[in-house]
This record gives sequence, C-alpha cells and structure tokens, in this order.
Amino acid sequence: MPRKMLRQNLIRVWALPVIIIGIATVLLLIGDEATLGLRYDRAGIASGEYARLLMGHGVHLGKSHYLLNIAGLALVWFLVGNAFSASQWSAIIAANIVFMDLGFWFLMPGLDWYVGLSGLLHGILAAGIAGIWRSRRMEAMIIASIVVLKLGYEVFVGPIPGSGNMAGGDVVTEAHLFGAVGGIIAGTLFSIRVRPEASI
Repeated sequence: MPRKMLRQNLIRVWALPVIIIGIATVLLLIGDEATLGLRYDRAGIASGEYARLLMGHGVHLGKSHYLLNIAGLALVWFLVGNAFSASQWSAIIAANIVFMDLGFWFLMPGLDWYVGLSGLLHGILAAGIAGIWRSRRMEAMIIASIVVLKLGYEVFVGPIPGSGNMAGGDVVTEAHLFGAVGGIIAGTLFSIRVRPEASI
C-alpha cells in the first residue's frame, strides 16, 4: 500500500479515538474544576446540568485513571476499530453513552457520581465483537469469552483485584456491564454493514 494511502487509512481509522483522547486530555489538564463540574452527578443532572450525561465519561479521577483508560482505548481500538465506519462508530458510541446513563439513572439511584471511559471501552469492545462476529468468528469468540469472564467476575465477586488502586478510586463495575450490553445491542444493529477488514 502506498505511503499516502496508508497514512489516509490510519487517519480515517484512528481519528475518532484521537478526538476522544484529546477531549479527555484537555479535561485532565483543566483539573478538579472540570472533574467536579462535568462528572456524571445525579444531583447536578436532576437540577438541569445535562452536559454531565455526556462529559462525565470524559473526565477522570486523576492521571493514573486517565492513563489506564487511554491505554485501554488504544488497545480496544486496535482490536476492533475497523469493525465499523467512523459514522457508524460515532452513532454506536452515542447510543452506548445514552444506554449507560439510562442504566445509572434508573437502575442505580444510589450512584451519586461517576467518571471515566471504562464503561464506554467495554461498549466499544462489545460492539466490535458483534461487528466482526461473522467474518472473524474465532477471534471474536476468544475476545467475547474473555469479556464475559471478566464481567461475570465483576458481577459475582466484585472489581478485579488491584483495579481500584490503579484507577485511584472505587470501580463502578455496573458501568462495564451497562457498556457491554449497550455495545452488543448497538453493534448488532450496525453489523449488517460490518467492515470486512477488522484488524483481529
């Protein structure tokens, strides 16, 4: 593949995660003011601060939480980023955020606040698995099995040991579950037009 075409392909595939990383980086640099002002906060949302429903997924507990999520995003995108077009991914990500927020609001009334990309990462991975299921079924089955085992552990046992220390705070494992379920639903809806060159 000519260098120019390779560069264009990389830009096309990686533009969306780079935008997400850019937003998260700016919010991290702003500091606690952004985190407190933009996190998913039940009381704030109830009083009409609806931007929290979106931006809460972009702010983090601190640098370690940010780095963990950014590394996770890069890995997930490497695995499944080619599963859908940029416009499809945009719709899937938007739908996934809505699904998680609805889960937080209606199924977790005791959740006062939440920050981070981890729920969205699970959603992207689950959607990608749905997208590549037919064309690369063995690889999809392996990754799906790992995701199911992880989610099962979190549901029945609790957070993965050490994950709270790495993130710098408590892990809201329900975000991972909501994200994965939302991702499966959204990915399945778009899988009819799945891209054949998924990278796994």
